Amino acid sequence: MRELVEQLASLPGIGQKTAQRLAFYIITMPPEKVERLAKTLTETRKSIHYCKECCTLTDDETCPICSNPKRDHSTIMVVETDRDLAAYEKTGRYEGVYHVLHGAISPMMGIGPDDIRLKELMTRVSREDIKEIIIATNSSLEGETTAMYISKLVKPAGIRATRIASGVPVGGDLENIDEVTLLRALEGRTEL
Repeated sequence: MRELVEQLASLPGIGQKTAQRLAFYIITMPPEKVERLAKTLTETRKSIHYCKECCTLTDDETCPICSNPKRDHSTIMVVETDRDLAAYEKTGRYEGVYHVLHGAISPMMGIGPDDIRLKELMTRVSREDIKEIIIATNSSLEGETTAMYISKLVKPAGIRATRIASGVPVGGDLENIDEVTLLRALEGRTEL
């Protein structure tokens, strides 16, 4: 039981008490439900990989957003995480496609441009007809550094680089911000 509590507590957002409650619940579940839960976790982990276009997590070669012909493939919104992508998708108003960096440049943490999915972004930019890159990284030092770096990479190619507008608090994570604020930030983006 202790090992189960420790494993559950290692998940983000799960504290010791919640882990303990979940562990007690799981051990009282019928054995077939526990087996189905374990099988689902294992199968999901094996079947999920990165979209070949935008680097978001998907169970297909290309995610549903990238494979949707109704999306504007000439506009790419660059976000730090899959959760940021999900937050913008909840607004229901963005019609372009995304690129997930899986992090931000942070020299203090030893994270450089080669440690995030910038190479994949530049490959997309070089082979597709991209008109605009919307940089929607977090309003943190790392997010701003990453935004400026991307801007300097894409501008020589004649691509419009914009940054989401303020309204997103400095130091705030996009996944925790309401849809109205995210929408205002998207609509009020500025040229870099």
